[in-house]
Amino acid sequence: MKVPKITWLLVLAGLSSLFGSGGQALAGTVSERVKASGTVRVCIWPDYYGITFRSPRTEQLTGIDIELSAEFAKGLGVKLQYVESSFAKLVDDVGNDRCDVAMFAVGITAQRLPFLKFSQPYLRSDIYAVTTRSSRVVRQWSDIDQPGVKVAVQAGTFMEPVMAAALRQAQLVVIRPPVTREQELEAGRVDVFMTDYPYSRRLLDNADWARLVSPPKNFNPIPYAYAVKPGDDEWLRQVDQFVALIKRDGRLEAAARRFGLAEILVK
Repeated sequence: MKVPKITWLLVLAGLSSLFGSGGQALAGTVSERVKASGTVRVCIWPDYYGITFRSPRTEQLTGIDIELSAEFAKGLGVKLQYVESSFAKLVDDVGNDRCDVAMFAVGITAQRLPFLKFSQPYLRSDIYAVTTRSSRVVRQWSDIDQPGVKVAVQAGTFMEPVMAAALRQAQLVVIRPPVTREQELEAGRVDVFMTDYPYSRRLLDNADWARLVSPPKNFNPIPYAYAVKPGDDEWLRQVDQFVALIKRDGRLEAAARRFGLAEILVK
């Protein structure tokens, strides 16, 4: 399955003045609001392991985009406010100004392009399958799209439209909160669920019953970026310049290594 080639414009001029010491030129509707309020509102999904994850034990947020959103706010010279979102609510939350930017590894998909503007990519992940170690239904990738197999996807993720188009014989099951893919898999109501590289690490790190099934070749790799509301090119430019800067100065790579994401880093 081919992924459309998207050419990204990297605007590098003015990096030092934008993220210099303390203050920088802020222009445009969102930038002016951020400057006036002294706060940047960042949408996150607090169930995204390694990206923006809230520990059920400590309630502490951790992940690459928790760390990098703090750096973004610091560069702007403003406070940071998190707004809890999800992939199902992402377009509405950004479009209705509940947050100024979504920073939780948002996949750049054709379905989202009419509603969101994206920075340059900083991560890229393919789709992976998770099943149980004891499963006799799914042992390898070719077992997934077979009659009678129930394949779960999280509502609103890029896996939903991709698997809807890819499956010919298996049944697609769309999981909506508060139900989780893990619950449905453990209960035997689905045979396998599809996820990305970061989320798969959660299962491998924390669930001894889970088994990862990788595609034998590239299936549908998707670039991940930060997302903003269309119509404010200056704000998009500032977000994009931040990504360019953390690539150049090593902060992105260091954060990716800390959270086990170096394998999917886009340099």
